[in-house]
Amino acid sequence: MDIENFLDEEPDGSNPAISALWWETKGDWDKAHKMVQDGNQENNWVHAHLHQAERDLSNAAYWYDRAEKPVCEIDIKEE
Repeated sequence: MDIENFLDEEPDGSNPAISALWWETKGDWDKAHKMVQDGNQENNWVHAHLHQAERDLSNAAYWYDRAEKPVCEIDIKEE
């Protein structure tokens, strides 16, 4: 799936991490954040990404650790 197709249609919600990324891209950070409160690995990674995007770096670092992923050091859009 390419980014243009991803942005065209709201995900069905079966994958909260994917839905959260869609809502973030659409400008609804709060809705995206609420979707990734369940602490599975994928949601923790997206949760980290959301805090990184808002430049709350200490909070982001916490969630990257919970996701067992390195802190993002590339452009946030590339992550």
